[in-house]
Amino acid sequence: MTVFLLVLAYFLPGICIEKMESLGNAGKKQQTMAEAKMEEARGTIVLDPGHGGEDPGMVGVGGVEEKGINLKVALALKALLEERGFSVVMTREDDHGLYDSGVSNKKAQDMQRRCAVIEETKPLLTVSIHQNSYTDPAVYGPQVFYFEHSDEGKKLASCIQEEMNTRLEVGKPRDIKANTNYYILKRSASVTVLVECAFLSNPGEAEKIQTENYQQAVAGAICQGIMEYLSEG
Repeated sequence: MTVFLLVLAYFLPGICIEKMESLGNAGKKQQTMAEAKMEEARGTIVLDPGHGGEDPGMVGVGGVEEKGINLKVALALKALLEERGFSVVMTREDDHGLYDSGVSNKKAQDMQRRCAVIEETKPLLTVSIHQNSYTDPAVYGPQVFYFEHSDEGKKLASCIQEEMNTRLEVGKPRDIKANTNYYILKRSASVTVLVECAFLSNPGEAEKIQTENYQQAVAGAICQGIMEYLSEG
């Protein structure tokens, strides 16, 4: 009996350590698989900076052009999404339009090609970045549009709008708005929203949106809205 106990005492610690290492390795393996699954779930997002090239978009207070601000916000958002493991496809990454120089209707070709990028990419979602304008210079605040017949588009728009209203500390928060006319919304092959980040017709907002700090804040709010939408499944 004494010999048996001595043998058991000799081998038992090794067995326990081996068991613990085995459990630890299994746990690490499960964690690695979970992380891989999460990375796979991240997928691809398309960002569409509106206008570009010969098309400046809205021209606001002081002659500020929409196309340049759209691109800066989209690039800031791209960086944030990539930090979180997403793959990002941009419809444009510099100041050019998606049209041929000799085509008769450049705007139509530009929009068709933006939608073609979305269709080819098959992304989780698409965000089109724009700036707003109105006859009354007192009007301000970001607003998110979605295709009227898209339930998922509405959910995404709500998440982004809420984050923008909160994080940008909008004095008079705006609501999301359904739309059936915007080409990018009705022709897009994915869940798509159009984000009007600021009113270039409002002097205060036009000044803010030209600063890097505010562009980063806008991008951060949109990014968080996207995360909220995806977390809801």
